[in-house]
Amino acid sequence: MKYGVYIPIFGPFGYGRVIIDIAREVEAAGWDGLFIWDQITGFGADPVVDPQVALTAIALNTERIRFGILITPLARRRPHKYAREMMSLDTLSNGRLICGVGLGASSEEFEDLGEQADLKVRAAMLDEALEVVTGLWREPSFSFDGQYYHIQNSAFLPKPVQKPRIPIWTAGVWPGKAPFQRAARWDGVFPLWREGGLEGMMPPEEYPELIDHIFSQRQTDAPFDVVHGGKTPGNPEHAAEIVEPYAEAGVTWWMESISPWTYGGDDQNWDTPAMRARINQGPPQH
Repeated sequence: MKYGVYIPIFGPFGYGRVIIDIAREVEAAGWDGLFIWDQITGFGADPVVDPQVALTAIALNTERIRFGILITPLARRRPHKYAREMMSLDTLSNGRLICGVGLGASSEEFEDLGEQADLKVRAAMLDEALEVVTGLWREPSFSFDGQYYHIQNSAFLPKPVQKPRIPIWTAGVWPGKAPFQRAARWDGVFPLWREGGLEGMMPPEEYPELIDHIFSQRQTDAPFDVVHGGKTPGNPEHAAEIVEPYAEAGVTWWMESISPWTYGGDDQNWDTPAMRARINQGPPQH
């Protein structure tokens, strides 16, 4: 199992220089990755750092850890611009980027900004966008004629460092089935649990059915990551007790969730020193 830190990019974390400090701390403390939320508006009047700026800060201030966004709602991104950004970040970091994508759920990030509200339409846009993104990464000259996106003879260089492509993790809410049919076509899955809300941990006994559902539709034996977002104490013994059942169930990445809801109760009451302290305590090795 690998261990990552998963942080928001608003409030006290909504500044590029804070992201730089956290990235250095994550790497020094022995974590395997640092992953961020994708936000434009934040909550209320909170400061927000642009996610691509945050990823650039991480890439330039670390040498070892994997990094990425969990998750980018591609329906509100232009896929050719996203493809270019991710190619640039992958080459900048010498192949350490992971792309997390999904539908998104916040009205503040969609309806309130005039973006597509219909989830079925967003799902179709996501699938088309992934074809555009991976085609631009892969092909010397790429064309695409879909319902939502149209590309004519576009050549994007330099190609990503990672082969056959930058890994793509997709998100979904379990026990819904459609998002996990999509996940089966890509490189990993970051599930949320319908019963748990934004911060509730899905219990380990849910994972075998989820993993079986995905692998029953996989048409390749390429590596596949199963990512769990959770919270552990800094005490290694107690952390191991929490993590071990997930490793046994097939989870390959533990994503330590560092957020105001787990440290303070709401977005107005961040216990920032405790959040930074947990990062510096290091991963829950088992």
